[in-house]
Amino acid sequence: MSLFHLILIAMFQKIICHISALFCFTAITFCQQAQISGFTASGQAIQLQLENNFDKNLSAENIGATIKELSAFPHHLGSPGDKVVAEKIYNKLKSYGFDVRIDTYHVLFPTPKIRVLEMISPTKFQALLKEPALKEDATSGQQNQLPTYNAYSADGDVTGELVFVNYGLPDDYEKLAAMGVDVKGKIVIAKYGRSWRGTKPKVAQEHGAIGCIIYSDPMDDGYTQGDVYPKGAFKSEYGVQRGSVQDMVIYPGDPLTPGIGATADAKRIAGHQDAPNLLKIPVLPISYHDALPLLEALEGPVAPAGWNGTLPITYHVGPGKTKVHLQLAFNWDIVPCYDVIGMIKGSEFPDEWIIRGNHHDAWVNGANDPISGQAALLEEAKSMGILMKTGWRPKRTIVYCAWDGEEPGLLGSTEWVETHAKELQDKCVLYINSDLNGRGFLSVGGSHALESFMTEIASDVNDPQTNVSVLKRLEAIRVVSASGLKAKKEAMENNSIGLDALGSGSDYSSFLQHLGLPTLDMGYYGENDGGEYHSIYDSYDNYKRFKDPTFVYGVALSETAGRAVLRMANADVLPFDFRNLYKVVNGYTTELVSLVNTMRESTDIENEIIANGDDYLAADTAKHLQLPKPKGIVPYLDFAPLQNALVTMQAATDSLFVKWNNELHSPTDVQAFNRDLYKAEQQLLLANGLPRRSWYKHAIYAPGFYTGYGVKTMPGIREAIEQRKWDEAQDQIVVVANALKKFTDYIQSVIK
Repeated sequence: MSLFHLILIAMFQKIICHISALFCFTAITFCQQAQISGFTASGQAIQLQLENNFDKNLSAENIGATIKELSAFPHHLGSPGDKVVAEKIYNKLKSYGFDVRIDTYHVLFPTPKIRVLEMISPTKFQALLKEPALKEDATSGQQNQLPTYNAYSADGDVTGELVFVNYGLPDDYEKLAAMGVDVKGKIVIAKYGRSWRGTKPKVAQEHGAIGCIIYSDPMDDGYTQGDVYPKGAFKSEYGVQRGSVQDMVIYPGDPLTPGIGATADAKRIAGHQDAPNLLKIPVLPISYHDALPLLEALEGPVAPAGWNGTLPITYHVGPGKTKVHLQLAFNWDIVPCYDVIGMIKGSEFPDEWIIRGNHHDAWVNGANDPISGQAALLEEAKSMGILMKTGWRPKRTIVYCAWDGEEPGLLGSTEWVETHAKELQDKCVLYINSDLNGRGFLSVGGSHALESFMTEIASDVNDPQTNVSVLKRLEAIRVVSASGLKAKKEAMENNSIGLDALGSGSDYSSFLQHLGLPTLDMGYYGENDGGEYHSIYDSYDNYKRFKDPTFVYGVALSETAGRAVLRMANADVLPFDFRNLYKVVNGYTTELVSLVNTMRESTDIENEIIANGDDYLAADTAKHLQLPKPKGIVPYLDFAPLQNALVTMQAATDSLFVKWNNELHSPTDVQAFNRDLYKAEQQLLLANGLPRRSWYKHAIYAPGFYTGYGVKTMPGIREAIEQRKWDEAQDQIVVVANALKKFTDYIQSVIK
């Protein structure tokens, strides 16, 4: 056991001793009798026995075998291997006793037919654009592997001067402008990281660039982080991250059928060039082997502090004599997309659904992404099948889904949700998502009314390395990582799992942000870092060596997600606690007020420096310094509508919790109450959606316009503030306040 693990255990023991000293009787009582919210005393005993039997059926060895089986060959969307994997999953679920079908959609998925990147001056260089097979990786040299490319890049044949733009984010272009560097008519090269990859060409296009190259710098996931593959887990000089650059923050799913399912007879946008979520410039990912000659040839200003990677060069931004030629062309095909749907019908409430999903398509073999999560899901389903053979049936219907087309842009899940939107808003109690999984700490995000629910589950799942609960291990790492005594004390006092807000990047997006359905996303991470992501080296050999060698964290995921499914399927009263939602939204509001105040103070200081630059600097220095243009004033926004809405929201959620605990009597009352609970989050949907992207309708959660995967909370307000659209920010404060009022009115109607 590592020293780090020993420290965590020691910290855990100290936490327990600290709590026991203060609350001895309570701690002993709790240890003797576990608590599961939403169950009667008799129901709790039955549920705990069910979960114990469920755990006994889970096998790390079987999860490893499933990962090996489903990652044995390439299986990207639309490929022969993709269909084989879907059929394998279908047959497994069928054998477990699920009622199974495959829902097929017809989606746009481009694959490359021409890829050329060459430097034409000051010297000649032809990019390799290929990952070599390795003798240590049995599947790395297989046929039918997708080449290195970015899906939904535009076709293009462009030549231009090269400019290095750091990570290619809006702030980077502000720095370039201050240096007098303009990318209009040029080709940019950006580092992977700090944002979703699709943001980089999007921002480049907005600034007039004609092409975009994205490379992985060794500083981020290569030799700077550790030994490279195959000696270690990190990216070698030839590794390349494939991936989609579809502008999913406008809408995910099939680009040609926004808002409707991509069925065979669906009405489609006539041509992909007209799809609002597709870019207009060519984009190509490359290795740092191919990036080094390009960056080494750049002249112009030395890159600003913080822009350097760890290649053995001085980083310059250009432009200058360095010119490159980028040519890309694609097959813009409509391909089948296979969603595998397995169902166990509920014995008491068949029209209330608990939905569990993980995608099955990969860029190449995908042992880690997504098969590690898919194997855990299938192990859950296998265990439920064994339970069914004993006569067990869940009270509510359980639906297990293996999505296709997640990698290009959440295609399979989005098309399924859009097709079944009305039914899902009536029946879906909870959607539980996972994706890739490995050794480490439990990470959970989702609807904040489920925070207490997940805290209880995390306290009941054992961490396979440290033999404490995954919740206690998470608490320990928080304490160890906290900076300063005050932060450590606060971490010790935090007994909640703390749900993350969800942005995008996996199949939960359409459930939560389009339909307003209660959602969770979970997985284990933190001790499985590497550089194989979306490369040919995301293989079984790699996974077994570096990700989860004994597959025990696959079992941990099965136990965690399986409990979430089983508890929600069998709960007497659904365990939603909207007091947590109030606390989180109130915190977001405080953040927004602070953000405006901070922007006002910093803007005043910046404008003073700009206006009086000659007074602060010697005349000859000021003459050559590229000072930014003065920013407009930051007005005082009126947050009163939002703050007032929160006051009534707090009172309503407190009253609802009292009723949840004390005031339900007949089974009819409980059933009606439960349906009201799981439909409550839908009240937070905005009728017109977010500004400039109406597909996203949730008032509280959305992927950021310039962050992609990263979340923006209360996005309509927050992004208007960040973009200095003050009238829009004030309008959005009212819009979100009205959404909270609608939610509160709904809760009050439930209480009566």
